[in-house]
Parts: sequence; structure tokens; C-alpha cells
Amino acid sequence: MSHPYQYVVLKCVPRVDRGECLNVGVVLFSQSAGFLGAACHVDAERLRAFAPEVDVEAVIASLAVVDDVCAGTDGGGRPRLATSGKRFGWLSAPRSTVIQPSGVHGGTAEDPAAELAALLDRLVR
Repeated sequence: MSHPYQYVVLKCVPRVDRGECLNVGVVLFSQSAGFLGAACHVDAERLRAFAPEVDVEAVIASLAVVDDVCAGTDGGGRPRLATSGKRFGWLSAPRSTVIQPSGVHGGTAEDPAAELAALLDRLVR
């Protein structure tokens, strides 16, 4: 059975005023499959070449928060959101921080977890 899904690409925007970005992850949500997950990949060498002033460890820590929100972990500045749909809504909301989501895109997949891995390979790596 094919499941509809929505996803956002997570972008590292070291200087928000310039708007330049490097893709560092993907968040995928499929309500019908009961799936919300994130996959991230930070190529530290590439990121430092792109933005020498960026704190790579802070970027990685921010992406770990995305994983926590997907899993429903709250506290420590993480929101308390009861459903995966609300968590995806929070993760996909526009923001002016170093980690920003793209617009929401959609598709269908038999296996949302495999589709998440494929999107990471196609859009980030």
C-alpha cells in the first residue's frame, strides 16, 4: 500500500542576512503510515568551506533536537506536542535560525522510512 507523505529539507543558513544555505537533513511525515522521522548528514569539511565561521557542533546539536522532536521528547526547550502531525507542523514552520526548513513537499511511498533515506541521499549527500 502506498502512503502519502510530506517532507521538508533542513537547511543550514549560517548567515540569515545572506540567505545562502547548505542542505543538512530531511524530515518526513506520513499520517497514514504513522511515521515521523528525520535523517541528517553534516559534512563538516564542506560546511566549513561554505561558512568558515559556522559552529559545526552547534549545527549537529540543533539537528539532534529535530530527532528528539520527531520522537516526541520534550523538555529542555523542546515543545510538548502530543501528535506527530503537530510535531511535523512545528518542525516545518518557517523560522529565522541557523537551521531552517524548506517549504513542504509531498509524495507517496510504500515504505516511508526507505523514502526518507532516499530523499537524504538525493537532496543532502
